[in-house]
Amino acid sequence: MNTTKMIKSALISVFDKNGLEPIVKELHKNEVVIYSTGGTETFIKKLGIPVVPVEDVTSYPSILGGRVKTLHPKVFGGILNRQDNPQDVEQMTEFDIPQIDLVIVDLYPFEKTVASGASEADIIEKIDIGGISLIRAAAKNFKDTVIVASVNEYDTFLDMIQENQGATTIEQRRYLATKAFNTSSHYDSAIFNYFNEEETTLKISVDNGIALRYGENPHQKGQFFGDFDALFKKLNGKELSYNNLLDVDAAVSLMNEFKGEKPTFAILKHNNACGVAQRESMKEAYLDALAGDPTSAFGGVLIANGKIDLQTAEEINKLFCEVVIAPSYDREAIEVLKEKKNRIILVINEINMPQKQVRTCLNGILVQDKDNITDTKEHLTNVTILNPSNEEIDDLLFASKICKHTKSNTIVLAKNKQLCASGTGQTSRVDALRQAIEKANSFNFALDGAVMASDAFFPFPDCVEIADNAGIKSVIQPGGSIKDELSINYCNENNMAMVFTGTRHFKH
Repeated sequence: MNTTKMIKSALISVFDKNGLEPIVKELHKNEVVIYSTGGTETFIKKLGIPVVPVEDVTSYPSILGGRVKTLHPKVFGGILNRQDNPQDVEQMTEFDIPQIDLVIVDLYPFEKTVASGASEADIIEKIDIGGISLIRAAAKNFKDTVIVASVNEYDTFLDMIQENQGATTIEQRRYLATKAFNTSSHYDSAIFNYFNEEETTLKISVDNGIALRYGENPHQKGQFFGDFDALFKKLNGKELSYNNLLDVDAAVSLMNEFKGEKPTFAILKHNNACGVAQRESMKEAYLDALAGDPTSAFGGVLIANGKIDLQTAEEINKLFCEVVIAPSYDREAIEVLKEKKNRIILVINEINMPQKQVRTCLNGILVQDKDNITDTKEHLTNVTILNPSNEEIDDLLFASKICKHTKSNTIVLAKNKQLCASGTGQTSRVDALRQAIEKANSFNFALDGAVMASDAFFPFPDCVEIADNAGIKSVIQPGGSIKDELSINYCNENNMAMVFTGTRHFKH
């Protein structure tokens, strides 16, 4: 059985006509009969190429303001008929149905219309009915019919028919059908997610995935599904790895807490901040962030909440780091940072980030809202006799922001808007605190007058006692333990201040 088929007729009805001209000219060169509608029909006529209006086939005009153009048995019969089925062949003749070998469709831009902030009425009008039906019909009948379901497939299809002199193989038709079902399922998911207000159904469709060199380790395959170029402009460096992307995500999430504030710089390693500082200049912020843990900073991800100038870039250039991220750079700063050819330099753009977090779990998926609560002065409840000073409150909130983005169990120690140390990912909060104190001491931080942040409550007074002995005199924590009074009493007896936020910030 010959599975290579010549294209003798085509139905073309597209929204985006970019790239369509060479296809139409190639089809005309191969003496293909072209059927079309509306704006596409006009476009083809302007090329001086004959085109048969679909109305001439159906004997019905485009009606209901263009909502109904191709929805007709003569159109779908021409697409769906099985050419090796005698009954289908007989009915094609009986009802005078023209054979349609090729369908080219580009759907109304529903997602772009939603993203533009258009009215609901305009959004509803961009739900394609005829186009999606044509795609499904042609893709279902890929044994006999070719489907080109998106402008993204124009070049691929043109190469096929040029190489095969107007014919396609069964393998090519099946490939294009696969692409078509991806287009239709993605489109339907976008529409559903626009309407969906329930929490019991999850539909995710991302159609711009890229293969990574490998996953978390070289023996694991890895892919990234998302529009990286919408969020970042890459100025320099190698391709980002799976681990780079995770660190970049953690860096962006952390720095969003400091958007619009004084110059703030953070250095991250393995998704956790190893250095953060806020200062009057970006250079000072970087140097004090680096001082938080110059050892861990090696090979880290660096991020700033403002422009990186030449002076800051010159300091950064002394450090081996994988990625540098900022909303902008001085031109001279970029040239300095580019001196390391593999260093990835990213400009971060302002876009709306997803508000849901998704991860696999067991044989299913966990979904949750993002932790979008940032502790502020208004959230604080003074629970001790001694209240923190204004300077301590600033440090407490600074530490709380870092704590929120550090792996649980965690303790964060800060002083003068600088991260002194953190204990990360410990099974015991006491261990996290001891780790943080030991680390701060190893980098010569004087903890007298420092503050402590905890991502969850203290069930016992041991943490505040250990902190007190290290010189820490002010604490921020969510509260909520049935034994909160034990910690409060210790603070009152030892001249310590403690505030509750009422919000736990676990990060597992």
